[in-house]
Amino acid sequence: MLHIAATNLTKQDVLRYLNRAKSMGVRAILALRGDKPKDYKVPEDGFEHAVDLVRTIRANFGSYFTIAVGGYPEGHPEAISYHQDLFYLKEKVEAGADLVLSQMFFHAQQFIDFQRDCRNVGITVPIIPGVMPIQSFASLRQMVKLSGLQVPESIQKAVEPIKDNDEAVQNFGIHFALQLVRTVLDAKAAPGVHFFTLNREHGAVEIGKRLGVWQTRPARPLPWRLGDNHRRCLEQVRPIFWASRPRAYVHRTQHWDDFPNGRWGKHDSPAFGTLADYYLFYLNSQVPPDQLRAMWLSGLNEESDVWHVFYSYVSHTENKQGVKVTRLPWNDGELNAESAPLLKHLARLNSRGILTINSQPNVNGTSSSDPVVGWGAPDGYVYQKAYLEFFARPEVIYALLEELKNYPLVNYHIVNKTGEKAYTNTLKKVPIAVTWGVFPGREIIQPTVVDPVSFNVWKDEAFALWGEQWGRLYNPESQSRKVLARIENDYSLVNLVDNEFPHPTCLWTLLEKTLERVNGL
Repeated sequence: MLHIAATNLTKQDVLRYLNRAKSMGVRAILALRGDKPKDYKVPEDGFEHAVDLVRTIRANFGSYFTIAVGGYPEGHPEAISYHQDLFYLKEKVEAGADLVLSQMFFHAQQFIDFQRDCRNVGITVPIIPGVMPIQSFASLRQMVKLSGLQVPESIQKAVEPIKDNDEAVQNFGIHFALQLVRTVLDAKAAPGVHFFTLNREHGAVEIGKRLGVWQTRPARPLPWRLGDNHRRCLEQVRPIFWASRPRAYVHRTQHWDDFPNGRWGKHDSPAFGTLADYYLFYLNSQVPPDQLRAMWLSGLNEESDVWHVFYSYVSHTENKQGVKVTRLPWNDGELNAESAPLLKHLARLNSRGILTINSQPNVNGTSSSDPVVGWGAPDGYVYQKAYLEFFARPEVIYALLEELKNYPLVNYHIVNKTGEKAYTNTLKKVPIAVTWGVFPGREIIQPTVVDPVSFNVWKDEAFALWGEQWGRLYNPESQSRKVLARIENDYSLVNLVDNEFPHPTCLWTLLEKTLERVNGL
């Protein structure tokens, strides 16, 4: 809900803010006059009262916005009388306000009486009580400053002896606010509560839990974290390749004007940002080089040392230097809970040189409320195809291509650094849905895809990370740099999709048989 305080604003200022809000998908406005500075003069074409702001919003945007206005259980400090203030509130509602959010109060009966009085003068819209849990002695003083209210003597006496103990003050504030809310709700005087938090959510969360209305869902609206930029608010589809590097994807697509919000579609040439200005490479890494060398080894003598680092990462074990590996260049953090059923298989593959950087298990109609793989609205069902992405040396690639002939329902993309060696059994520009959900009253949502064109963009980034983020930890002429350069130049990047999602995945058997072929060469 966008708060607009009209003091010092002109009509053109307000219209500009509202048009921006509309472009961002914001549909709720709290329309306030705001506190007037000393010797304040209303700007030309400004707003004398909040009712003028409400009229302007309705006149220019019709019913697009839901409009809330402020109500004062004790009466506005500038009002001639409490009853006159009720009629000013009614005027705001008649001008187009959809609901009333009340100023804070310290006595439940005060709000109950206010709600009754509003109804008696013909105000029929919802009236939501505003409650500010006392979170510290400083926040109590801030309350007085913001509201102009007098703090009851009983509260002052309760807080004074514990004013230097923030935890004790916070516990008192939660208990006091909880009693306030319970009394109002038990009297059926309000359909809900509005908490003033001052950006400190603990009190509101704790009260919600004690009232029995706090819910942990929705855990996540989509399988990946939503972007913070308002232009991404309708984004619903992403390629799976950046699943473990979401900030990289957001950075490389930040200049897009539109984001996929239904189907990924066919992209002849997605305009991803170049790697030249890519801020997540080593020089701007958030982890100090010494910590990275501790995880990825201070020296690499052969390729098997690299395999060991990957193995330590997926198996949650310490590396040769006794350090736990909590990230890789291709993974911003530790593996998520969804990977738990795969860890044994991943560890076995990485110890034998199949270096995995992305994976997901198959899921067949699991509840959208599942704490591990669930996402989206309640009462839905989510699905996934088993997916695996990895680097592999040339002899493994040759054996894999042969073994894949026995698995026609496995889609694959295989490419080396230069792109000169590229193999696939998919249509050139047709994406494959690997995650989708079915929810009541909605179309099927497919938020994660394997897109062939995007994969070629991702492969440049994936190969570059060998040198840009890992290789730069070592001297240019060192054996460690040579080992990593050899992997970067000789290995290929592979992704596999098992389309048989209702059945146990065949990918592990496929790769075991591939390695048997390698051993038999």
